[in-house]
Amino acid sequence: MNYLWIALSFIILAPIEGGLLTGIDRILSARFQGRVGPPLLQPFYDVFKLLQKENTIVTRSQNFYILGFLIFIIITGVLFFCGVDILLVIFVLTLASIFLVLGGYSTHSPYSYIGSERELILMMSYEPMVLLTAIGIYMATGSFSLADIISSGTPVIAYIPGVFIGFVYIILIKFRKSPFDLSMSHHAHQEVVRGIATEFNGRALAMIEISHWYENIFLLGVVYLFFAFNPILGLFMTLVVYFLSIVVDNVSARFKWQLVFKSSWLVAVIFGIINIVVLYVLKMGWK
Repeated sequence: MNYLWIALSFIILAPIEGGLLTGIDRILSARFQGRVGPPLLQPFYDVFKLLQKENTIVTRSQNFYILGFLIFIIITGVLFFCGVDILLVIFVLTLASIFLVLGGYSTHSPYSYIGSERELILMMSYEPMVLLTAIGIYMATGSFSLADIISSGTPVIAYIPGVFIGFVYIILIKFRKSPFDLSMSHHAHQEVVRGIATEFNGRALAMIEISHWYENIFLLGVVYLFFAFNPILGLFMTLVVYFLSIVVDNVSARFKWQLVFKSSWLVAVIFGIINIVVLYVLKMGWK
């Protein structure tokens, strides 16, 4: 019964929290640029407006793929907050991303096609660090079970600070912020030609936006894992990471895909693999 309440709470509250974070993002970004910015609830107004628009399609399958993207993102969050195996969570998250890519390909638009190609490149860029994050957390806590990780009280950040830095680096890709917003930007100036989402409108575009709200809450939940031994510190650090992502988004120019790929793998090697190897050597020494 507890799992049911957790699942329902995530399904209901996550898009509200994600939408509010997006509203804060827009306001802070506007202030950085010397503008007043939209109201806090503007993301919700935008989504409600999209839901009321006529839903025109290019192919029958495109909305099916976007619905799959939304469903598997929700399942990812539900599994994560219910405390299941973190490797299963990563698998479902990857499956959701594949549905988004297929949705872009299905429209036969050159803009969506290029956006899907770039999304695949981004997946190849961040997936190694995502897997290293799971391995690092296992090395620190001795379990892949999220329930065990949280209940163990282990200060994960003390064991794998390098993995944390690497994850924060690639989380910018998942947030779709500069300098990594190659496949689909969240900025208003790309609403006409918007990469992978170019041929989506109405309810389908609303589902994509809501999916990102769910995904952002899940990603911040992973940040929380590093500080779960202290809930207050954990919540504070999730907000710090999100604020830093907004700052980086507003002070950096977009990378070319080659630089995104190389830098992500370099970060994975320097901060992820080396941190895990050092932790392994230290554990062997302690034994």
